[in-house]
Parts: sequence; C-alpha cells; structure tokens
Amino acid sequence: MTFKIMADSACDLPLHFYEENEVALFPLKVNLNGEEFEDLKSISPSSVYDAIRNGQVPKTSQVSPVVFKDTFTKMAENKETGVYIAFSSQLSGTFQTAVMIYEQVKEEYPEFEMKILDTKCASLGCGLIVQKAVSMRNSGKNLAETLASLHSYANHMEHLFTVDDLDYLAQGGRVSKASAFIGGLLQIKPLLHVEDGKLVPLEKMRGKKKLLRRMLELMQERGADLSSQTVAISHADDEQTAQELKNMIIEQFHPKEVYMSAIGAAIGSHTGANTIALFFLNNKE
Repeated sequence: MTFKIMADSACDLPLHFYEENEVALFPLKVNLNGEEFEDLKSISPSSVYDAIRNGQVPKTSQVSPVVFKDTFTKMAENKETGVYIAFSSQLSGTFQTAVMIYEQVKEEYPEFEMKILDTKCASLGCGLIVQKAVSMRNSGKNLAETLASLHSYANHMEHLFTVDDLDYLAQGGRVSKASAFIGGLLQIKPLLHVEDGKLVPLEKMRGKKKLLRRMLELMQERGADLSSQTVAISHADDEQTAQELKNMIIEQFHPKEVYMSAIGAAIGSHTGANTIALFFLNNKE
C-alpha cells in the first residue's frame, strides 16, 4: 500500500469495514454504569439504546492518547506515511489530541510525515470520506492526490438528520440548550444539519412522513449530480425508517449507491434511539 488510512469510530462504519479494507481504527470510549468500553470493539449500539430507554445517561470520551502514540510511533519507525480522517473538531477533542501526539512523535522522529484531516463531519458523513480514501488508495493514487479529493469531499458533505429529542444532544453540549426543545408529546421532530462542523437545528416538522419528504426536498435543492453519487443513511435502532428513506431516494434520484449503516455506540450516546441521518455531496460553491 502506498499510504496508511486511519479513522475513528465516530464515522459509523462497521468493524468489518476496517478489517477488510486495512483501515486502522481509533475507538472512542463509552462509559456506562461506571464501566468504560471501546466503541465498536467492546460495546454494541443496542446496549446504549437499551440503557437510555431505562433512564441511564451514557458518557463518551475521546480516543485514548496512548492509542494515537502507539500507532504514530510504529508508523514513524516503519517510515510509513498516511492520513487520519478525523471526526469533527467541533464535536470532540479527538482531532486536537491527535495533532498534539503527532507533534510529540515528530520531535522524536523528525522525518515522520502524516496528515490529520479535520473533516468537520460526523457519522457516515465522515464514513463516506473514509470510503473515498480507500477507493483512491486501492486504485493506486498517492497521498497528495487522495488528500485533494478528501478535502473537497469534506467541504461538500451535507448532513441532514433528525432525533427524537434534542435534550440528549443538549446534555452533551452538542447543541446549545437554547436550541433544544421537547416535541415528543406533539409528535414534533427536529430537523438538523451541520455548519462548519457544528450541529445546527434547521426546522421543526410534525410527523415522520412529512419529515422524510422534507429531507428529500432539501436533498434535491442542495445535492450535486445525485445520480452519480454514493449517498449514505445511518440510523439509531430504526432500520425500518432508514429503509423507507432509502427506497424514496432510489425512486426519486437513482443514485449510484445508497449505503446504509447503524449509528455506533459513541454517536448514539448523544443522539438517542430512532435518529435518522442522511449524507450526500452538496452543490455549494
């Protein structure tokens, strides 16, 4: 391989993807009932959703600095180069920690060079960028060519998503408490997107059907050449609604592929169950 690809578990790709595509995994941590777990490795998303339904509040923390140190040091010793495709710096301190550890390793190995990309993306928004990196590496592209494409992907990655209750995101500081509202009793669902790596409430909708139709309207308005894209959908314990959205997208836009995956334990600790998220490349200048 021409270069190494690294990603954290917040990109919500399944564990077998890392193993099958030789992508190094940096797991975020989930704390539940006083016990610490590694996302993807030692805790399942369903455990988190069951805990939330039972009134528990899972906590998350960033990737261990030791994991970064071990991986970067081994790369330096082997004279490898590569790219770490990181979860948005606006939602986690993981990116900053990786930069700090890289600088420490570089002091010991001055010729060590790698890139750390702040995608400003989350869940499969980040996952699509990782998939793009794997595709380019496997087709023989070098790191510089790949990075140029990854930067463009990150800058144009659109996130549209809904959660059952914004309180989960507010409790973890992912949206401001002033933006959170409770609409469960009225069947009001928030629609959010991402601006510069931050989660921003966009609209309030009443009813699931209306919400899904609105997501497609925004997709048509914002999407760039959707028929040639791989579109992604991630879901938190709601595969039925995710499949419904997938069918609607295929019928209306005929994309190259619609990739679907479950939201992992780390992201799910903040969104709660029944989150549906949609990702595609936008037509932003």
